[in-house]
Amino acid sequence: MGVTNSNKVINQDRIDCDGSLRVTLAITAAPDIISNPTDIVLVLDRSGSMAGEPLSTMKIGAKTFIDIIDEATDSSKDGQIGSGSRMGVVSFSSTAVADTQLITSVDALKNAVDGLSAGGSTNHADAFTKAMELFEPASSNAKVIVLFTDGNTTAGAPPAPVAAAARAQGITIYCIGLIGSDGLDIDALNNWATDPDTSHVAVTPDLADLEELFAELAANISKAGATNIQIKEMVTSDFVITSILPPAKGTAEQLDDHTLRWKIQELGVTLSESAVLEFFVRHVGQEPGIKLVNESITYSDNEGNVVTFPEPKVEVDCDVVVHPEECPVPIQFTVEGCEDSLLVDLGDTYLESQGRIIQVDATVKQVCPHTRVALAVILTEVDTDGMEYQRGMKAVTLPAHDFPGCRDIQVKCIKFVVPEDLSVSGGSLCSPRNFKARLIAHSIDTDYRCCEAVISP
Repeated sequence: MGVTNSNKVINQDRIDCDGSLRVTLAITAAPDIISNPTDIVLVLDRSGSMAGEPLSTMKIGAKTFIDIIDEATDSSKDGQIGSGSRMGVVSFSSTAVADTQLITSVDALKNAVDGLSAGGSTNHADAFTKAMELFEPASSNAKVIVLFTDGNTTAGAPPAPVAAAARAQGITIYCIGLIGSDGLDIDALNNWATDPDTSHVAVTPDLADLEELFAELAANISKAGATNIQIKEMVTSDFVITSILPPAKGTAEQLDDHTLRWKIQELGVTLSESAVLEFFVRHVGQEPGIKLVNESITYSDNEGNVVTFPEPKVEVDCDVVVHPEECPVPIQFTVEGCEDSLLVDLGDTYLESQGRIIQVDATVKQVCPHTRVALAVILTEVDTDGMEYQRGMKAVTLPAHDFPGCRDIQVKCIKFVVPEDLSVSGGSLCSPRNFKARLIAHSIDTDYRCCEAVISP
């Protein structure tokens, strides 16, 4: 209920056999008050002992509480309690009155708080009774009473049975106590409030702490969508994780070639929030087909949210690939965030010849099984008059493949070196040079297995 949405997508639905994908994980969490609309009655003590600074401080704290609930219910301080939640104000001294009904207007609620004046005794039982009357029995909204008081009960009936009746109706009660001139019965607050007392009762000996206390209370009512989130992603053996982009929320680490872990301390504490993680994977399998990207993905948080992610699939096209010449082995390295320079030792290499290097890749279409193919690449250079000059020819034999049907064969890394002193394109050293390449492909023969036969006597 705290996590409202989860998703996993890939940026392509088809890749080559050694292709790469960008994978995006996303989750959205919101306070429970968004998912579960709540009716809140703020019950404020305006007895005579609240006169002066206590009442002024209580008003500041109450209005802070209203603002936080305003933002928690629709992710903005727009002056309206949103997402189906409502709030009302009840004040009490010798008797209790409903200063507002359950409404959504933030201005009306604050005006009711500002209009309070202190005087009279302290009747907690009537305060609970009046608060209960504001709730609509037919409403499916959660019901919460937030009681603020600075003294002992000095008027009316015993409040404990009334508070117990409220709790029996499913109403959650929070009690905030301020130690004042009348003293404070902390045991009574614990008795009235919903269990456990540690999260439903707060006592502050300092008026300056009251505003912060109201803020904590509002956060407790709205409840974070998710805290201490851990997501563990494992890709299948056909893929390896090549890199992870640092997420805006939380931290992500790669545990091995196939596994990563994403941690988020909290999400959706006071408003609806989303978090996104992007990482890249490369296909390393040898077989084509439609494949799942993730082997498994697990989720956990302190709230016990149950979250599932989609399982995207990608079509992998593994054409037959032939490397007639050895390709250079790449050396992988990482440039860390905010790193201005990096020194990388790429090791040794040997001079093959001087000149420009041209690498030719080609695809021979629809080669049937058990058939070898002869492939020739003819390279010529073209001068300014259109005359062609031979710069090399390479012929390779493509081995037969065993796929059940005809396949395209990729031929990679056929290299030519064209010295600069042979340039006929005109211009100075390192000027552009024009080339033409021609491909010739023929079947040589069929594999011996095609010729097997059973001879009967």
